[in-house]
Amino acid sequence: MDAWLDANATTLVVVLAAASAMLLLLAIVVVVLWQRSRRAARRAVRERAAAERDRLEVELQLAEQSSRLTMVRELHEIAVHAVSVIATQADGARYAASQDPSAAARSAAAIADAARETLGDLRRVMTVVRGGEGEGDAQLGLSSVRELFRIMRDAGLGIEFSESGTPHELRQGAELAVFRILQEALSNSLDHGGAGTTAKVTFTWTDDGLKVLVEDDGIRAEAIRNGLDPYAEAQKQGYTVGDDLAALTQTPSGRGMTEMRERTELFGGVFEAHRVPGVGFTVQAVFPSLRYHNGVHGVPLDRR
Repeated sequence: MDAWLDANATTLVVVLAAASAMLLLLAIVVVVLWQRSRRAARRAVRERAAAERDRLEVELQLAEQSSRLTMVRELHEIAVHAVSVIATQADGARYAASQDPSAAARSAAAIADAARETLGDLRRVMTVVRGGEGEGDAQLGLSSVRELFRIMRDAGLGIEFSESGTPHELRQGAELAVFRILQEALSNSLDHGGAGTTAKVTFTWTDDGLKVLVEDDGIRAEAIRNGLDPYAEAQKQGYTVGDDLAALTQTPSGRGMTEMRERTELFGGVFEAHRVPGVGFTVQAVFPSLRYHNGVHGVPLDRR
């Protein structure tokens, strides 16, 4: 009887051990599948965000081309009108020469001034054709900032947005320039800081201008991703006043920085970018007269 009980107990133990092993194996399989599913889902989100960024980039390029064509058309019409005025003045000068030589001299001076203005317009056409910004009917601009924020958040960048002052209407070329600067700054924050980086975006409006400020914590976010204390790491690196001055005075280079600077200067603004030791990167574009600036050779618009 005892032998029978021992045999049954042994069998029960074996069965329980086998069942436990099966449950453990099943749990491992479930965990592995779950992890794979999570990775696939994250990968799909990143790919979808990248596709959205590519789509937005294409739309912006098309918008800018449309903007340039519109500016060329407008400047062409101005040049045609100016040439017709010059022709009229020349006819008048020819008639005046036979009656009053001094009047002919005055007419010649007016013709010269009109010709110089026309030459300036034609040079502006060449600037736009070679890649300068202009105004147009493109739909992308400051109204698309929220969509840009959504795309960047989907890609893993945290965004905090604040705005002060009273917003005013801008020409489409100016809106495109601001949008492009903001897009490039946020892309840099994500590319260099990685997922988990937070960018603080601030719009400060003045009566005639706008200041765009983007501050990220990419260096701090990278330390956190690596399981480190960002404050302790910053102290261990031993930053000095010289390091801070170097970060503020050294001009960042690269295609993205150059484009942001050129877009800012095209609309009469001042661009500045620097690394904040132990924290991240800061980009600032200040436009003192963006409201009345058309982005072509610094020629201001008439105030409304």
